Amino acid sequence: MIFNYEILPGAKVNIDALAKKLEVSQTPVREALSRLESDGLIVKEPLKGFRAADLLTIQELDDLFKFRLLIEPFAASEAARRIDETGKRALRSELESAKIAIKISGDEQVEALTEHDARFHSLIASMSGNVVLAESFERTHCHLNLFRLYIASQRRLITGESRAVLVDKLFKQYYNSSSGQVAIKEHEEIAAAITSGNFKIAQKAMHQHIESSLQRFYPAANALYLVEEQS
Repeated sequence: MIFNYEILPGAKVNIDALAKKLEVSQTPVREALSRLESDGLIVKEPLKGFRAADLLTIQELDDLFKFRLLIEPFAASEAARRIDETGKRALRSELESAKIAIKISGDEQVEALTEHDARFHSLIASMSGNVVLAESFERTHCHLNLFRLYIASQRRLITGESRAVLVDKLFKQYYNSSSGQVAIKEHEEIAAAITSGNFKIAQKAMHQHIESSLQRFYPAANALYLVEEQS
């Protein structure tokens, strides 16, 4: 409901109303909200209750990418050092799902690519064998927040139509077919390096991939900064 904007960013979440709508008791709703709170998608405010988290700002997205530049190249390096047959099969399977995603059209392609992106990077984080690293990456929920922001732009829920158009352009630039194919090619290079056990190349390829991803955001992001400064 949060991702599909049945519950809007910043909106108050009424536990009783939600339980009735979902036809369940309040207990599982409270448990779900607590889980979502730990995921950063729900905020609990003293004396006010729960509300949906706000969308990330462009600056916060930029900070997320910089965080990823610190931990993901290391994760790829460690994954290459530890790779086994199970890991190789998992990487091959995920790359196959990417080939399917790129053939989908419209918004469904965005969703499929987002899901592939999240699975691919989470898989490598877990393959690093470093539990703290993997959990830290999962807590950023980078890909889920990207998808939320994309959907928000599509539905014009970001304040001001000009902002919505710019954010829409930003995410289509990142997730359109051409960029998607670039991202998948980079994923294949990372997977090949990890599979072969070449930890130096794996680390370098992951660093270049995240930098490349960030650069695909910059043209529209810079324009969005200007709009925010003038508003």
